[in-house]
Amino acid sequence: MGTKDNAVAKLYIGLDIHKRSWKIQLATDLFWGKSLSVPPDAEAIKKFVDKHYANHAVFICYESGCCGFSHHRYFESYGWTSLVVNPGDIAKTASARYKKTDKIDARMLCKELKDNRLHGIHVPDTNREALRCMFRRRLELVKEYRKVKTQLLMRLLYLGIKIPEEHDNSNWTHAFRDWIRGLDLGHACLDFSFKSRMRSFDFVDEELRDVSTKLRAHCRKHYKDYYYLLRSIPGIGGIVAVGIISELGDLKRFKNFKQLAGYVGMCPSIRQSGDSEKHFGMTPRAHKLMRSYFVEASWQALRFDPVMQAYFRKHQGKDSKRILIKVARKLLSRTYGVVKSGMPYEIGVVE
Repeated sequence: MGTKDNAVAKLYIGLDIHKRSWKIQLATDLFWGKSLSVPPDAEAIKKFVDKHYANHAVFICYESGCCGFSHHRYFESYGWTSLVVNPGDIAKTASARYKKTDKIDARMLCKELKDNRLHGIHVPDTNREALRCMFRRRLELVKEYRKVKTQLLMRLLYLGIKIPEEHDNSNWTHAFRDWIRGLDLGHACLDFSFKSRMRSFDFVDEELRDVSTKLRAHCRKHYKDYYYLLRSIPGIGGIVAVGIISELGDLKRFKNFKQLAGYVGMCPSIRQSGDSEKHFGMTPRAHKLMRSYFVEASWQALRFDPVMQAYFRKHQGKDSKRILIKVARKLLSRTYGVVKSGMPYEIGVVE
């Protein structure tokens, strides 16, 4: 009696994605296919696969970057298995470090995918991705806000105009802004340039306030329980809570705290060989924005939480920067614990 082969044929596609054209490398579970260029459209790959590799189970991957996750969602809608991978996780040969082409990149992706050595990054849902876009718009405005302030201060310094002592600080009060607007610089061109800079400042300031308000309101409406859980933690303000929701997503997706700490970058770089082991500060592999947010939030936690204050005093005498990183890691651990348990944090409770 003959046997019937029920194995499903598999097709692996490594995709090097760019704005104007895509390079793909094909391989099946039995042999290597060809490399070719296609238009930058998921539907073009779908038509090619349907024509030449019908009845194959399709596995496709590409590197995360400027093209986002829209193509990944198209591939999954076709019933394919799609991965978006971190470029730093792709193994490269020595020759590939000195010889880089789109064809080589697509081939390496295909080889790693076929050998089952790739792990995809977390892809947020469309609602959270939209929130992330608005949050990153706020970051752009913060940078522009600081830039315009610096330009105004440097121009005052250049012209030898002394700022009154009551206004000479980092807080730009309405009185200080009115003082700048009321300056008489003695020349029409100078007056116009300062008024132009102040109009830029006022525009960016209003946009920043508006976006910040919209972010907090959106999270209070659509992520109410999660938002207020985070706000219960000393040091976690409204904007930091929004950042956690938009950038990190649901913290329950991390299997344990070590995985979360590794993702944020709150863990050391280690070099170990035999009995020798050295630590080289925090790992450069990190979500640098959220790491900086937790470090800044730790200052506020030290102001209001006696448990954090006791923890800080316990390590006094060491490098203050290292102690602050310990506090930030503890704050991250506390955040993870609160989200996992679903219970608001109570100030003064020993952990």
